[in-house]
Amino acid sequence: MTEIHGKHDRRFDDVRAALEKNVASGEELGASLVVDLDGEVVADLWGGFRDEARTVAWDEHTITNVWSTTKTVTSLAALMLVDRGALDVHEPVAKYWPEFAANGKEDVEVRHLLSHTSGVSGLERPAVVEDLYDLETSTARMAAQAPWWPPGTASGYHATNFGHLVGEVVRRVSGKPLKAFVAEEIAGPLGADFRIGAAEADWGRIADVVPPPPAQFDLEALGPDNVIVKTLTGPAIDARVANTPAWRRAELGAVNGHGNARSVARILSALALGGTVGGVRLLGPGTIDLIFEEQANGVDLGLGVPLRWGIGYGLPLRETVPWIPDGRICFWGGWGGSMIITDLDRRLTIAYMMNRMAPGVIGSDRSGTYVQAIYDALG
Repeated sequence: MTEIHGKHDRRFDDVRAALEKNVASGEELGASLVVDLDGEVVADLWGGFRDEARTVAWDEHTITNVWSTTKTVTSLAALMLVDRGALDVHEPVAKYWPEFAANGKEDVEVRHLLSHTSGVSGLERPAVVEDLYDLETSTARMAAQAPWWPPGTASGYHATNFGHLVGEVVRRVSGKPLKAFVAEEIAGPLGADFRIGAAEADWGRIADVVPPPPAQFDLEALGPDNVIVKTLTGPAIDARVANTPAWRRAELGAVNGHGNARSVARILSALALGGTVGGVRLLGPGTIDLIFEEQANGVDLGLGVPLRWGIGYGLPLRETVPWIPDGRICFWGGWGGSMIITDLDRRLTIAYMMNRMAPGVIGSDRSGTYVQAIYDALG
């Protein structure tokens, strides 16, 4: 029988069993799962393998590329600056980043970046993934672009460039690159094993991502000017690129955070706990309230599915994510199924990170199973 390691309260026996079943069947390759309730870690589980050959165990210190779960930490960095009075989400981006006003974007507000409603959801083509690694040049290109739809009117998921846009605002306001801000002001003080990119010294404990099955979706049929097409080809990304040195060295605040369920839960539990974790204050309740100011609710122009966006985070929408209940809950996840949920009503944080990517847009069958089992256990 496949062994699942870690600890958990007995009420989460079914959660452990679900993880064990998926690892045993091969549905999961390797994964970690954490439940934090009222500041106490009541489940911290891991198991499976770091590699597709199933020769290296996923252990307590394994980390992996968490894809768009990274965005939740990037948003937190911006909200910390809001909390300090250094940044105002209702001010134009150009107040902090004058070049961004180009091509009709002078009225785009910081909240529009944080809610994927800015109209700039990717690089104008031609674009390749290597362009993203040159942070200065690619960010300047985005600042010069015209929006692809009227800003503030709808969301269009900023799939690969969210970290460039929000990260540049963080840099302009704080004087620190996003990667340094996260390391010095979030992960470091919290003792969280998370960073944007990955230090070369840590590469030996990274679980390589395993790509999902090819999507059964014909982008070309939508036409070259469709926002989905422009977003997903600006640039297109092959999941295997996340296993390369160039990717790990880059600062991609949308997609290349490296951590595990324990470190992601440690950081994002700040939102569920009023802004303070283990005596470290990141932000206050008033700033957290901003997250729940709905900015968009409808079919996302970049993903083609219904989404609700607050400021920096997704908000519950049963139509798309039926296993997340209603309430003061915010969440997001990464390509392939990773998931981070903060439930303020229950002071609950759920984090799930894995290396075998599943098909789907938001979450996966696996993440849905675990989240449902956790809520069932809590009653």
